Amino acid sequence: MAKLTPWESQLINVKNTCDLMGLEPAVYEVISHPKAILEVALPLKMDDGTVKTFTGVRIHHNDARGPTKGGIRYHPHLDMDTEMALAAWMTWKNAVANLPYGGAKGGINCDPKILSMGELERLTRMYASSIAHFVGVDLDIPAPDVGTNAQIMAWFVDEYYKLLGRITPGVITAKPISLGGSLGRSTATGRGCYFVTIEASKVYDIPIKGSKVAIQGFGNVAKSAAFNFHNAGAKIVAVSDSRGGVYNKEGINPYKLKDYKDKNGKVSGYPGCKEIGSIGPLTAECDILVPAALQNALTGENAGDVKAKLIIEGANGPTLPEADKIMEGKGIIVVPDICANAGGVTVSYFEWVQNRQGYYWTEDEVDQRLERVMKKAFKDLKEQSDKYDVPLRTGAYALAIGRVAEAMRFLGRI
Repeated sequence: MAKLTPWESQLINVKNTCDLMGLEPAVYEVISHPKAILEVALPLKMDDGTVKTFTGVRIHHNDARGPTKGGIRYHPHLDMDTEMALAAWMTWKNAVANLPYGGAKGGINCDPKILSMGELERLTRMYASSIAHFVGVDLDIPAPDVGTNAQIMAWFVDEYYKLLGRITPGVITAKPISLGGSLGRSTATGRGCYFVTIEASKVYDIPIKGSKVAIQGFGNVAKSAAFNFHNAGAKIVAVSDSRGGVYNKEGINPYKLKDYKDKNGKVSGYPGCKEIGSIGPLTAECDILVPAALQNALTGENAGDVKAKLIIEGANGPTLPEADKIMEGKGIIVVPDICANAGGVTVSYFEWVQNRQGYYWTEDEVDQRLERVMKKAFKDLKEQSDKYDVPLRTGAYALAIGRVAEAMRFLGRI
């Protein structure tokens, strides 16, 4: 059987949900296609004087609920199917959180780890100028994703300002604070995972304090989640990155692990731990599992070995449909990505609002607003899950697709 692409994987969830809800065929017909795709060639003069051409893409999936919103990723294996899926997931994620956005995604097929700062800056500015007509404060608002950060957003927005002839900081989010970024943005996705877990732990009687938590990944999202769970009294028993993983049933201090990785460039070799490899946390002995790396981590091959009671999806699309079926059969609760990792885009929305009104909130104000949005999103999707007697993922899709379909009907698009 051919392996499903991320786009095909999310389409299965979308089609099943549309059928479950009895929606008119026109809904699926519209949302099963991206609204627009832009692909650009980016010939970059390298530091050694040679020229290498990279490919940049930007995809708008659906804008019925507002301007599109989604990240920019720099990754050597960027492919259109994955980017289309990521754009669609942003549509659903924004709808679940009830943000006034549609979904978008994009990026460049490059490895930022091997490019110099000068090459990265020139490539980013070229990409910004090439897609400038495709983004805008009321059209499409990018943000960082895998392989990008606040510095790259700053170069992007500076180039955009030059082309536009005026400063509109709301065109991009997760900027440096000094350029109009929001306090609390860098930790928002992991923080949002934690807020959702608080609600799920109450519903399913899985207390966070004293629980064993395994986290796949140790990037920005995973670190923030690890800190929050650790501070709440959970034991972080497993952590991994792209170079390996570590396990300690007595718990790992994530702050000390961060210091170790900052010094050594990897989590492997951390004292007192068993080496378990990059995917080891997925099947580690734990109560709560947070897959917070890349998509398609949980598959039909490894889902049967998952030991967690509760999965909080910190990454985008970490679970394939066949894995969902296996884990459902085992009674494992999965809080889907389109709710669990919506904290980042929620605080990006807060940044966009602050940019537009020219008034900025304290970090406590941002955190309180984030907590309200995330907890309400979980309650709303749980209500849909109960209404249709389906798993949380299907409940989340029902919530999102219902909201998007309602907007399309009012607009006369279906």
